[in-house]
Amino acid sequence: MLGQYYRRDFRFVTLEAEEYAKSINLTGDGKDIWVFDIDETTLSGLPYYAAHGFGAQPFNGTAFNAWAETATAPALPEGLKLYNRLLSLGFKVVFITGRPEKQRGITRKNLLAAGYRKWEKLLLRQPSDVMKASVVYKSEQRANLEKQGYRIQGNIGDQWSDLLGTNIGARTFKLPDPLYYIS
Repeated sequence: MLGQYYRRDFRFVTLEAEEYAKSINLTGDGKDIWVFDIDETTLSGLPYYAAHGFGAQPFNGTAFNAWAETATAPALPEGLKLYNRLLSLGFKVVFITGRPEKQRGITRKNLLAAGYRKWEKLLLRQPSDVMKASVVYKSEQRANLEKQGYRIQGNIGDQWSDLLGTNIGARTFKLPDPLYYIS
């Protein structure tokens, strides 16, 4: 995470996503969207994981949520650059995160502080979604977007559960994440 390879791989994926995005002819009706995950895609949990031994200690959801409540997660520079480029091309951005609804305000605050200033939707887990596998929850969210008339032109995330399932979009982009895996 601290070496050159993680950042290089991350940059490679976001550059590929940008090249793909430039090839799309948008309809101009505001329904062409790009789906972003949040943690380890747009915002970095690296400060939390560094303080907790990079996995040397078992993951503590309570401690992570307390850290998330500080709204201090920095932007992943390549994720922010892709986000800004997509907006300039005319895409709308939708964030789909596994964070709970009760963290909406703090997540919004953190996104804004990190430079993510505009989005179409910010979708968080509702209490009824808590027991759902991530791939099921995110598939349902994407299906709901398509029912609303949105076209998912791109989908980017650090976990396979961000990109698999149904209604994945026209193209997906998997970012590296050597810290953890969500099934």
